[in-house]
Amino acid sequence: MLTPVNGDSIVPDVLVGKGVTNDVFQNQIKRPLFNQKEHAELDEFILKQTSIGNQKYQDSLRRSLEEPEEFWAEIGRCVTWTKPWDKVLDNTNEPFTKWFVGGELNACYNAVDRHVLAGHGDKVALIHDSPVTKSIRHITYFELQDKAKFTVFDYQVSKLAGALAKMGVSRGDRVLVYMPMIPEAIIAMLATVRLGAVHSVVFGGFAARELRVRIEHAEPKVILAASVGCEPNKIVRYKDILNEAIATSSVKPLHCIIYQRYNVEVAELDPECDMLWDDAMVMSDPHPCVPVEANDPLYILYTSGTTDQPKGIQRPVGGHIATLAWTMHAIYGMGKNDVWWTASDMGWVVGHSYICYGPLVYGITSVMYEGKPDRTPDPGAYFRVIHEHGVNAMFTAPTALRVIKRADPEVKYGSQYSTKSLRTLFVAGEHCDYDTVAWAQRMFHVPVLNHWWQTETGHAITAVCIGFSHSLNPPKYCAGLPFVGYDVHVLRPDGTEADRNELGRIVCKLPLPPGTMSTLYKAPERFLQVYFSKYPGFYDTMDAGFIDEHGYVYVMARDDDVINVAGHRLSTAALEDVVLSHPDVGDAAVIGVPEPTKGEIPLCTRKTESNIIRELVRMVRELIGPIAAFHVAAAVTGLPRTRSGKTARKSIADLARNRFVKISGTIEDPTVYKEIKAVLQKLGYAKTAPDPQ
Repeated sequence: MLTPVNGDSIVPDVLVGKGVTNDVFQNQIKRPLFNQKEHAELDEFILKQTSIGNQKYQDSLRRSLEEPEEFWAEIGRCVTWTKPWDKVLDNTNEPFTKWFVGGELNACYNAVDRHVLAGHGDKVALIHDSPVTKSIRHITYFELQDKAKFTVFDYQVSKLAGALAKMGVSRGDRVLVYMPMIPEAIIAMLATVRLGAVHSVVFGGFAARELRVRIEHAEPKVILAASVGCEPNKIVRYKDILNEAIATSSVKPLHCIIYQRYNVEVAELDPECDMLWDDAMVMSDPHPCVPVEANDPLYILYTSGTTDQPKGIQRPVGGHIATLAWTMHAIYGMGKNDVWWTASDMGWVVGHSYICYGPLVYGITSVMYEGKPDRTPDPGAYFRVIHEHGVNAMFTAPTALRVIKRADPEVKYGSQYSTKSLRTLFVAGEHCDYDTVAWAQRMFHVPVLNHWWQTETGHAITAVCIGFSHSLNPPKYCAGLPFVGYDVHVLRPDGTEADRNELGRIVCKLPLPPGTMSTLYKAPERFLQVYFSKYPGFYDTMDAGFIDEHGYVYVMARDDDVINVAGHRLSTAALEDVVLSHPDVGDAAVIGVPEPTKGEIPLCTRKTESNIIRELVRMVRELIGPIAAFHVAAAVTGLPRTRSGKTARKSIADLARNRFVKISGTIEDPTVYKEIKAVLQKLGYAKTAPDPQ
């Protein structure tokens, strides 16, 4: 697929918006790529694909922006309210926008109780699939509420809420959740919001230092934790980490409720502070749902890399759960009897939105997977889960697909399972190279659809929306069309509107739609400064990209991942796409490094053992041109990746520039930095860089 641009020549879409403007491209390619007839046919094809079934989408997008009160009132009716709102939209203190003002509801009621009262209590709400413990659990909505059929108290949200209430937790209080990927994590979240309290889930991979910082910032009355977490070849002792965090914290919780994983390992409890999960259930009565105002906080979620200055995203209750329920059909095309699987972690926004609240408020079955894509026990794991549970749609990070592709490119492990139940596979979290998309489409036999969103937004900013009958064959590399409620623009550094196909900063005109962040917890001034000061009147996504002539949005990189080579802005994603297209490259990261005459030049660190540097240089020169100045590459055995699948490119670039790198607690394997530093030093960089720590 090629993307037309102004003029007679056509820039390959791998280049569009990545610093390769039409005039630069014509300087590199002297002959036309298509004749005029082919050019016209391509234009007609793309326009047809864009317009098919999109009238409903265009009407909804227009109404959401031009008639927001009428439109979002309709979406608000996706959930049950105990008190109707007085006003749909209050934007008198922008960007502290309020939606459904005066309305009252309870998130737990909408996620659990209303389905039981509607006669759907026997429907499976959660499927917990844990290859690390060799167990599978099915939990119905009835069991989630408070009437477990086999007197198994683990599943009763209302009784856990009663235990929290006995410990003094009430509306507006904070409860911290520090658990692995087990149903009890969701039960803890739902029990907290049942009381009108606010949960803050801390990613289970965080060490004591990061956990302590979050305890001190959130000041929780109670902490809910598990005894241990399970990795493929190790046990993570959550209780020991929690003990260390509390011991060094200036804030002490009143109580800790500990869920003992008896089938793995139990932890020693402190009789003065700790209570067993089972005892809390037995000693407590069910607690009813406590209504809260729509703009009260549902949760606080700290973004990754925040150990020095915690950045707690505060999410409002009403707009968030209403919008999430609606997106389950509008974006993902889910029916009421479908099985949905989000392969993420509860410590990330994806887990909050689309393992817990989205599918449960919508009333369908959500799969919760405690395992890896390749090592629990082999690269056929994702195919097995789809096969065994009849998964209809899946959401994962591009990194997971690359891991499976690298470990089992011909899907010898996965071929023993059927994926016939699967209709679509969604990816988000990081740029997904086209070779990985094409491979996944062949191996899973479904469309692989990219979409783009952030922790701050809580749901997609752009997407291919199945509920709006969007084409399931969008242009390569795009992240879809702007989702309803988002007025997406691309701006130049001086704040002027960029042309179509011109790389710039992606921003969203205010107000943002319901369900996005309402503020930063205990930091309203920082909220204004970080997101709204650079481009007044817009939410600054801090991502770089462009919009093509048909309205498709292309998100190329974080803006600080765009490098400036001799005055030409290049996205690292453009170069990575080329590098990853080589059959011997399993993974890659491109960064900018200093160069005396050009300012910056790209450097590639790749996870491969083959000696293919010359081939990569040739490929980049042919596909992007000499302007890329790509001639430095090196092989490493691992790249720094967060547990949510993002590559920590900036940390590599900082290391190359001799800057101190503080390793985020979200990095899955911190040991990779030692090799990366050694490789950079051989190339003449990081000569005086301190060791990352």
